Amino acid sequence: MANAQPLMLEQPAYYQAKIRDVYEEISQVVVGQRYMVSRLLIGLFTNGHILLEGVPGLAKSLTINTLAKVLNLHFQRLQFTPDLLPADLIGTMIFNQKNQEFEVKKGPIFANLILADEVNRSPAKVQSALLEAMQERQVTIGDTTYELDKPFLVLATQNPVEQEGTYPLPEAQVDRFMLKVNVSYPTKTEELEIMRRMSTTNERTEVRKILSPQDIFGIRELINRVTVSSSLENYIIELIFATRNPADYGLKDEANYILYGASPRASISLIRASKALAFLNNRDYVLPEDIKEAASDVLNHRIILNYEAEADGVVSRQVIDKILATVAIGN
Repeated sequence: MANAQPLMLEQPAYYQAKIRDVYEEISQVVVGQRYMVSRLLIGLFTNGHILLEGVPGLAKSLTINTLAKVLNLHFQRLQFTPDLLPADLIGTMIFNQKNQEFEVKKGPIFANLILADEVNRSPAKVQSALLEAMQERQVTIGDTTYELDKPFLVLATQNPVEQEGTYPLPEAQVDRFMLKVNVSYPTKTEELEIMRRMSTTNERTEVRKILSPQDIFGIRELINRVTVSSSLENYIIELIFATRNPADYGLKDEANYILYGASPRASISLIRASKALAFLNNRDYVLPEDIKEAASDVLNHRIILNYEAEADGVVSRQVIDKILATVAIGN
């Protein structure tokens, strides 16, 4: 790994310059939130869905909408409510009186970027319909199965504060999300800039289209070529197994808090996210820092803690930090 060189080929350099332009263009509309934007790009470039958790007013919807415009993607925002039906999401069969036959009316799920706003407010049937779309990238209407548009990415949001009238996402569906990103408040400087912008104009800035869907597929291929050494592959496996058998790694306190460890999807998501981070940092190889940076967002929704952890005020991110501090490369 010491002899590996940064990406120097013309094509990767071209795409990385375009990605920098994407960040710059989004910043014309959204103040701050670079971390959230980078995670959205990681999901898009690795074909993985993202769960965003944060209080209202943190520009989650605005960021996703702006990203869709910059990437020239078809965007649909779906407000999930308790009275939402699966047909409202995927579509249904309607009777055409003129032709005297049933026709398919496709739902808003047929888009490139889907914003499932407050996804935990929808009932189980709607969540099940979304699950098929996320996992299989196809939906069934009547007796016919339809493939969804490519690229296809679900970006779901949920409010961590207000839980009244919500339907908690089942573990099987939560595990389908590649990353769970906690969206934080802006800094004082950023909030001052937000206040000044919004107090002087009500018009939204138009953004340029920087990348196309074809560019996204090209970037995915380049990320697939990013190399991971065998020692780092084993490091990822050790991290995942430390969530399942923490006592074997000397994590006695964590063993008392973890009810279930991360699934095999975690190791897949972690290596994909690490390769994407390496690419975004202009490298064609993964460093341990890439894995550690991606670990929290990959694992925080996959580690299930017990009631003892809740009673002690322990959250999954604290457990992850302790695992990262304990498990060494080469274990």
